[in-house]
Amino acid sequence: MLGKILVANRGEIAVRVMRACREMSIPCVAVYSEADRDALFVKYADEAFCIGPPPARASYLNIARVIEVAKGCGAEAIHPGYGFLAENPEFARVCEEEGIKFIGPSSRVLALMGDKVAARREMKKAGVPVVPGADECITEFGPARDLAREIGYPVIIKPSGGGGGIGMTVVTREEELAGALKSSQAVATNTFGICDVYIEKYLPNPRHIEFQLLGDSKGNGIHLGERECSIQRRHQKLVEESPSPAVTPAMRAEMGEIAAGAARFVGYEGAGTMEFLFSEGKFYFLEVNARVQVEHPVTEMVTGVDIVKEQIRIASGIPLGLRQEEVRMNGWALECRVNAEDPLNEFAPSPGRIREYRPPGGPGVRVDDGVYGRYSIPPFYDPMISKVIVWGRDRMEAVSRMRRALYEYVILGIKNNLAFHRALMENPRFVKGELDTGFIERETTLPDEMKRVQDEEAWLGKGWSSSGDLKRTAAVAAVAALIRR
Repeated sequence: MLGKILVANRGEIAVRVMRACREMSIPCVAVYSEADRDALFVKYADEAFCIGPPPARASYLNIARVIEVAKGCGAEAIHPGYGFLAENPEFARVCEEEGIKFIGPSSRVLALMGDKVAARREMKKAGVPVVPGADECITEFGPARDLAREIGYPVIIKPSGGGGGIGMTVVTREEELAGALKSSQAVATNTFGICDVYIEKYLPNPRHIEFQLLGDSKGNGIHLGERECSIQRRHQKLVEESPSPAVTPAMRAEMGEIAAGAARFVGYEGAGTMEFLFSEGKFYFLEVNARVQVEHPVTEMVTGVDIVKEQIRIASGIPLGLRQEEVRMNGWALECRVNAEDPLNEFAPSPGRIREYRPPGGPGVRVDDGVYGRYSIPPFYDPMISKVIVWGRDRMEAVSRMRRALYEYVILGIKNNLAFHRALMENPRFVKGELDTGFIERETTLPDEMKRVQDEEAWLGKGWSSSGDLKRTAAVAAVAALIRR
């Protein structure tokens, strides 16, 4: 088993990884920027080292500094979490050269999966269905026009070296193509350092379904079922669940075997996901996320598999201890990402000092967070506060339990998106599982519902609401009394 592990990340995922290390009796090391000096993950770690000023490029993205600290403190391995250096093949290569185990895929696989066009070609070789489109990067208008005519409008232009929806442009007719091509190339250059883009057929409002993968260094690869990630805003996921309301057992077996087979084909090691678009009864390869996902807890809740511990065991050279036929999905899990942002103001980030903080609890509720009361959320990074994850015997019990958990959640002092999640859990189409990636944009009543929820929750700072129908449990009333004091 690996010894000391350095966690090259921050926030809730750093705490999550350190919890797994502590349960495995592995010392863990934090690296932090000056802005995160008082963060929970810094306090939680066995050792902590400042690696630079707040901008990520000067700290969390500073490969040389991270490696320097790892070697200086005697860390045998580095867990990159998600984001920052998690899918950076150069970082993985440096770790390999320095004799430090990178807890994730090899630098070769990271480079392959990080190039979206190369990944498309590789997945086609592995027998994975891909969206009709380019198998080479597009640099000139002529080839772009010819391909768009061949596959038919609408099409979508995507940066080859990026993700998260950055630089993606949907084109509905040929007159828009030249300008969209230049715009996407400019964004790709500024954001990812390369101008390469490619073109695919645009599938309007598909479902976004991903399969959790585990692969070891012995050539074994399995999947842990699927997650539905269709509730998105600008290609950023907000709510995830497992299983998907749209996936039948037969589909799960087919898609899962394709995903796991492709992972074995490329020699994938560690945890990751294969993401699909599902439209009109067909599924298509979208991308591979070669790291642990934000939403991994919903899979943990329904399978009982600790994905982070599996990452560490795999990195230690231990073969997978679970065969595909032993994977069982039990019940239903939902996750809501709680962010410091204003959902009634275009989800604008809202950093600042948390005045009061009380996460929910009780049966079937898990909260992965990286904050505490009186903590100040810095403005330099992703505004995630926490993830609320619930388990139920079926989807309706999970939805009901999430409503209850969100009802209990108290965050004062900063704007947050709890009202959005509360409104979503009451939305009739969401409750029925009628989901797709355009859900939020089409549900025009959500802003009114969020405003209503926020008005009802005004009691948190002022005492009881004047609305006659608002009733609270004794436990929550006690919290309100505490806050008023």
